[in-house]
Amino acid sequence: MNNLPTVTRNLLIINVLVFLAQYIVGPMNYPYEIDGIALYGGLRFFLDPNFHFYQLFTYMFLHGGFAHLFFNMFALWMFGRVMENVWGPRKFLFYYLVCGLGAGIIQEVVQLLTLSASFTIGASGAVYGILLAFGMTFPNERIFIFPIPVPIKAKWFVIGYAALELFSSISSSMDGVAHVAHLGGMLFGLLLILYWRRHPGSDARFSRSRGQEFFNNMKRNFEQRRKPSPNTQHSSPNTHETDMEYNARKQQRQAEVDAILDKIRKSGYDSLTKEEKKRLFEASKES
Repeated sequence: MNNLPTVTRNLLIINVLVFLAQYIVGPMNYPYEIDGIALYGGLRFFLDPNFHFYQLFTYMFLHGGFAHLFFNMFALWMFGRVMENVWGPRKFLFYYLVCGLGAGIIQEVVQLLTLSASFTIGASGAVYGILLAFGMTFPNERIFIFPIPVPIKAKWFVIGYAALELFSSISSSMDGVAHVAHLGGMLFGLLLILYWRRHPGSDARFSRSRGQEFFNNMKRNFEQRRKPSPNTQHSSPNTHETDMEYNARKQQRQAEVDAILDKIRKSGYDSLTKEEKKRLFEASKES
């Protein structure tokens, strides 16, 4: 647990603690019997007199049994830790909550359109959003998923799961699973990722403070290296290169690094191209 990133670890702990509280407060046999904490925190149809807006948030931390909890938390551990390391804790938490809220909203809309009322609990909507994010970020990454005997690419796994959920929701199977909410979490996740990709600077507020401090320190180091020491003289590594040419080449490299660091400050590290990341890494090793 100590090796897990902060938000993923805390989400796992919170969900497990809430489940234990559900078990202690009252019996559970969802979807056949609702009691205890789930009775008040679960998401109801908005026309139900017992509906409250806070349920759009609390429902995603409640579960209907150990298997329901286990598979959601396993997926959160497997894919959430990767995405948090890529995005940072703030961006990851924002994405997780948006997917969870989006799943609840879609569930409410479908109930209104179908004139039906149901009771929804579980983190599956948010988890399906994370699954989508992993597939879009690492589409060609091969993963093993039980009971599939061979590794498959993440993009095909995500597409297959989405198709299965869509088929299950259309077939109206009475299995007690909120398939529409799962699709809602993926839909809101897709829209958010597409928005971030089309507006690279829009997620700058989620930049990791430690990462930003690292790059600020790197920029200060580059600036210090640019200042010549009064007691030392730089010699050109190429004997056929004049001092003027060497200094001009060094200034050009420094200008490229400054432009990359400015891009990080404005749009975040994820906005860099492969070539820019490579140039920054090489520059960090230069003396």
